[in-house]
Amino acid sequence: MATATDIKVKPLADRVVIKALEESEQMRGGLYIPDTAKEKPQQGEVVAVGNGRIEDGKRVDMELKVGDKVLYGKYSGTEVTVEGEQYLILRESDVLAVVG
Repeated sequence: MATATDIKVKPLADRVVIKALEESEQMRGGLYIPDTAKEKPQQGEVVAVGNGRIEDGKRVDMELKVGDKVLYGKYSGTEVTVEGEQYLILRESDVLAVVG
């Protein structure tokens, strides 16, 4: 998995870059579930953060930091592929919770 220093994407303002955590492959009733039928994970690790948003002319620092494990909404953000790795870019406000 890429670390913050390996990733070539630097998010702007209050955006974060998240690498989805892979769920272990599950067998239900002895049937193989193909990747296309699995639900996307809604948990990931923050790999890069922006500088924060501007509010009333002042910069508001980010609460999230690189390495945080987070939960996010199912349809949040934009999926991008950088150097063969898939990432999700979303606003800090779209993150629902920090895990652990």
